[in-house]
Amino acid sequence: MEPTFFGLTSKFMEGVYEGFFLLKHFGGWSFTEIHSLPIGLRTWYIKRLQKQFEEEAKQMEKARKGR
Repeated sequence: MEPTFFGLTSKFMEGVYEGFFLLKHFGGWSFTEIHSLPIGLRTWYIKRLQKQFEEEAKQMEKARKGR
């Protein structure tokens, strides 16, 4: 049985680390900068990055179709 200290399962922590990766890889943030962000702000940046990727994908598809 996996320990769930304060509900922090390995699946939850994997999600946290995925967010860290996105901000570090695509945003150039340092681990310390990401870790120091308030959780709400960090979550906002991750959601905004996702929105940016989606917008860029739409524009690329639009350009590909020639519209």
